[in-house]
Amino acid sequence: MTGEETRHILEAHANGQLAGNGPFTQKCQTWLEANTGCIKTLLTHSCTAALEMAALLIDLKPGDEVIMPSYTFVSTANAFVLRGAVPVFIDIREDTLNMDETLIEAAITSKTKAIVVVHYAGVSCEMHAIMKMAEQYGLFVIEDAAQGVMSSYHDKPLGSIGHLAAFSFHETKNVISGEGGCLLINDQRFVQRAEVLWEKGTNRSSFFRGEVDKYTWVDVGSSFLPGELIAAFLWAQLQHAEEITDRRLQLWQHYHLAFSTPETDGAIRRPVIPDHCRHNAHMYYLLFNSLETRSDFIAWMKEHHILTVFHYVPLHLAPAGKRYCRTSGQLPVTESLSNRIVRLPLWPGLKDQQQRVIDRVLQHLT
Repeated sequence: MTGEETRHILEAHANGQLAGNGPFTQKCQTWLEANTGCIKTLLTHSCTAALEMAALLIDLKPGDEVIMPSYTFVSTANAFVLRGAVPVFIDIREDTLNMDETLIEAAITSKTKAIVVVHYAGVSCEMHAIMKMAEQYGLFVIEDAAQGVMSSYHDKPLGSIGHLAAFSFHETKNVISGEGGCLLINDQRFVQRAEVLWEKGTNRSSFFRGEVDKYTWVDVGSSFLPGELIAAFLWAQLQHAEEITDRRLQLWQHYHLAFSTPETDGAIRRPVIPDHCRHNAHMYYLLFNSLETRSDFIAWMKEHHILTVFHYVPLHLAPAGKRYCRTSGQLPVTESLSNRIVRLPLWPGLKDQQQRVIDRVLQHLT
């Protein structure tokens, strides 16, 4: 916590509005619009909800196809499966673990409606190539930037490049509100309808702006807004977003320097950050040479009371993935890297404990 969350929550309570779209919601949305350059931002109760809104906005129909990586969280696919669409999985890159943009064209069919990019670990996908491909084939691009707050690609903030995008403010992310997210809109065509979907399918926002004399049900929608207490908590975080990011980057760099020699020796591989990407230090991971060496490492760290974790189980290997989705070609990189990755502890309050983590890692690797 930044120290200001409780004060803002008390202020929200004193304002007398606990439901969504109050003063703190407006402050957060204004900040996000100013700091990303997107046309419109709408806070949601989760990143999952924002992705579901995106699926509704591009008017997906049963049988439509959406290209995405298999190496991602289940929400990336679920949002589109709920509309009857078919996620089509492609492989990821060896370096950034992001979707391999060179495989997109081969996955496009007459049913393809959108490309969903996932900026893994807050490192951007190759958006120039992806946007060019989307324009060539008349496809929408949706950025799953759940991990991408405060990251950029060629100096353009993540979330501001595709037609639509989603951030996460879940407690596991950099800037948090416990649960929470937002939809970012970069195409004017979607703004008015997004407000309607956001307000349970009504034109309530237009009513409060004086554009209609009463509001009513005009479209599909759902209860996508977060409560005002969530927004109050988030506002305290956003005000310190630069400070939070800088601290995480310091910790990330400390890890990165410490593990240079083991990488040179071939024991592990460190993260790769392309020069044109500014990342937000969302996570620090190591790639081991095999599932066995990774398992040995996790067990070793656990013996020394240090929790290290891995993710994801590739979606194309999951029961629901096999039921609702398909793959375009083989996914060897996805399957290999998902078996070899380990995440190390990283959060802004990490202090002297980080050196203990580093010492134990080096002790195991040497």
